[in-house]
Amino acid sequence: MSNLDLLGTTTKTENASLAVDTASPPRREFLKSAVNAAAAVAIAPYIITSPSQASNVLGTDEYAYEIHHQCVELPSQYTWQTTHNVAVDASNNLYVIHEGRANLKDHPSIFVFDENGKFIRAFGKQFQGGGHGIEVRTEGKEQFLYVAAYQQVKSFAKLTLSGDVVWEKRAPEQAKIYHPDEATNPAQVWGRDRFMPTNFAFLPNGEFFLADGYGSFYIHHFDKDGKWLSAFGGAGDGKGKFNTPHGLWIDDRDSSNLKIVVTDRAHNTLQIFDLKGNYLQTIEGFGLPANVDSQGDLLLVPELKARVSLLDKSYNTVATLGSDVERISADSGFKIRQDEKSWQDGRFVHPHDACFDLKGNIYVAEWVNTGRVSKLVKKS
Repeated sequence: MSNLDLLGTTTKTENASLAVDTASPPRREFLKSAVNAAAAVAIAPYIITSPSQASNVLGTDEYAYEIHHQCVELPSQYTWQTTHNVAVDASNNLYVIHEGRANLKDHPSIFVFDENGKFIRAFGKQFQGGGHGIEVRTEGKEQFLYVAAYQQVKSFAKLTLSGDVVWEKRAPEQAKIYHPDEATNPAQVWGRDRFMPTNFAFLPNGEFFLADGYGSFYIHHFDKDGKWLSAFGGAGDGKGKFNTPHGLWIDDRDSSNLKIVVTDRAHNTLQIFDLKGNYLQTIEGFGLPANVDSQGDLLLVPELKARVSLLDKSYNTVATLGSDVERISADSGFKIRQDEKSWQDGRFVHPHDACFDLKGNIYVAEWVNTGRVSKLVKKS
């Protein structure tokens, strides 16, 4: 796998995956709506970029959301870089991780905002150039932040919500699938024997799964302290094997039958497993699904090919939001992601991650050069 940087801070893996033919299936409708772009305003002590005040509604009935692009305010001493993932804590604060630029070593990669989009704090410069997955987890009376970083960083870490490192780990040598340098002296080298972690999924007891979405294509199982237990998957053509297992989640909507949902991105599918990693089924009909979240009876799937989907307990799509599949599919040179003037209000370009907040609203982070985080405010 080449480590060639094709578009600013992006990688060949993202670009190659987007080139896959993912024509929109008949069951999905193209939704067209509009909102205004953000306007810059001066607010002491910083000049910040104000979130959009205009909006429009995506979806209908119980799946109707009012969309606000550029919904968070970034202080002027920081620059928007490629946004990757989002998470929400118990105070309904939003955490946004950028991939970041490796040459900007003193620039933070993680930004925290309140539910109104106001900046709170920033940290995580150690993940610059490789920031990717981010999740908040409650453990007893405390909350912690889990971060996965790829590219030259090649690590996963547990942090406090203010950014202090609890522990940080590299490739699990016990898995016996990695080049020796991955655990001791990692470099920005790609391949199936390389460690490129992307996203987490947590069990109720604190154990977690970590997707090596750009490296070995294995899903690793760790205990609550980050000790490696086992792995499943690897590269292949489906039914338990993957081509870019980019995201994952524990589907606990049936509390008596927990399952692991893996976004097999380049195959345009979700694969479903039991907690031992045994393959159960494949759900087709997506456009480069990137990650998963859930709330109530809904499963939330951001698709890198220009839409966000909501699924019911049987993995049927019940709503498709902000779709711009045809236009983005035709963008073979990935010019739109580099040109903010080409982004259309009410439509997504490349949703890379999405999560629910505590009120049922949805945050969407997009894989675009100058970053974009949108908030979908639940109407019903």
